[in-house]
Amino acid sequence: MTQTRTTRLDRGRGALGPALALVHTGRAPTRAVLTAELGVTRATAGAVAAELEALGLITVDSGPGAAVGSQGRPSHRLAVDPDGPVVLAAQVHADGFRAALVGLGGRIVATAPGCMTVDADPAQVLGEVVEAGAALLRETGRRCVGAGLAVPSAVAEPEGTALNPLHLSWKPGAPVRDLFTRCLAEAGVDGPRPGTPAAGHAANDVNLAALAEHRHGAGRGAAHLLVVGTGHRGVGGALVLDGRLHSGSSGLALEVGHLTVDPEGRPCHCGSRGCLDVETDPLALLETAGRAPGPEVSLLEQARTLIQVEYPRDPAVRSAVETLIGRLGLGLAGLVNILNPDRIVLGGLHRVLVETDGDLLRSVVADRSLWGRSGGVPVLACSLDHNSLVGAAELAWQPVLDDPLGTLGAMA
Repeated sequence: MTQTRTTRLDRGRGALGPALALVHTGRAPTRAVLTAELGVTRATAGAVAAELEALGLITVDSGPGAAVGSQGRPSHRLAVDPDGPVVLAAQVHADGFRAALVGLGGRIVATAPGCMTVDADPAQVLGEVVEAGAALLRETGRRCVGAGLAVPSAVAEPEGTALNPLHLSWKPGAPVRDLFTRCLAEAGVDGPRPGTPAAGHAANDVNLAALAEHRHGAGRGAAHLLVVGTGHRGVGGALVLDGRLHSGSSGLALEVGHLTVDPEGRPCHCGSRGCLDVETDPLALLETAGRAPGPEVSLLEQARTLIQVEYPRDPAVRSAVETLIGRLGLGLAGLVNILNPDRIVLGGLHRVLVETDGDLLRSVVADRSLWGRSGGVPVLACSLDHNSLVGAAELAWQPVLDDPLGTLGAMA
C-alpha cells in the first residue's frame, strides 16, 4: 500500500504546488474539485493531498458526511491547516508600522500593536518591526517559514531598493530587502529549514494589497484587476494580469499617484500640481473639509472617522467627499481607458469613499471613460482589512507554493 501511494505521489509530484495553491486560495474545497482542477486521477489527487497533509500544510477530512438529499460517497474536504506554519509579515507606512503572523489562506494568526513613529533610519525601523514579529513567534510557538515586507515605495528589482519613499524620511534607494534580511538574522527568525535564517522579501504596499485581494478578497476571479488605494499619505496603484502581479520591467509599474486630476490643484512633491497623490489622500480630505489634522491618531483614521460621523449632517464634509470622489473618478477613468480592467478594487480612504457614495463614483468613472460607457467596470471596496500585510505574507509563501516538498521537505 505504501509503495502504491509513493508511486502515485511520484506521478503527481509536479502537482503538489498547484494543489497547494488551489487550497490556499479556496478554489479546491474538496478532493473531487482538486482532482478536476489538476486533471489527474482520483488516486493521484489523494496521494498529493496526503503529502500536503504530511507536510503540515493542509487538513483532509475523510468523513465529512453527505449533504441531505445527496447521492453517492461524499468527497473528502480540504482546508489549510489552522495549526500549520506561518510567515512573518511586516508593513511600514507614514504613520508607523505593524507586524503579523500569517498562515496559509491569508489567515492572520497574530498581530503586534502598530507603532506610531517611523525613524529616519530604515535599519532602525525594520529592526523594531522584525523584533515585534519575532516576539509574536516566541509567544505563539509557531513555526516560521519565511518573511515579507510591504513599504510605501516602488521597490526596484532585482536590487530590492526603495526608490521613492516620499512619505518617509528615508533616503531614496534605501536597500530595504537586504536590511530586512539582516534584521531577520539578528532576531533569529528561521526560514523554511530550521536553523537557517529567513530570506526577506520586499515590495510596494499597494502591489501587495492587490496580490492579497486577488487571491483572497474582492478581486478573486478577476482576470485583469486594477487596485488603487491610499492608506496614510499618497496614492498607489497595482494591476494583476491573468493572475499575476504586473510590476513592469524592474518593479516600478503603476505609479498612478502622479496622474493629474486638477491642473490648478495642490503642489505635489513630484514637481507637478493636482496629482491624485495629493488630491485624494486622507490629508486632502481633511484640508478640503476645513479640518486641521491632529497628532492623536493616523491621518487615515481621522479621515475615516470624519466621514462616518459627520458626512450625514455636515455640508462641508459632504462637499469634501464629493470633491474627492470627483477627482478619484477622473483618475480611475483615465486608468480604465488605458488598462481596460474587468474589475477595480479600492483600498484605504478610497474604500471609505466607495462605501459612502459608490453610485456617484461609478457614474464619474462611466461618464469619463470609453469602456465605462460601453458596459461599466465594477468598482468595489477591498474586503481585507490588512491587505498589504496579507500580501507581504504572500511574498514569503510563494516559494512554498512553488515547491512545497523541496522547500519544506525537512518538516515531513
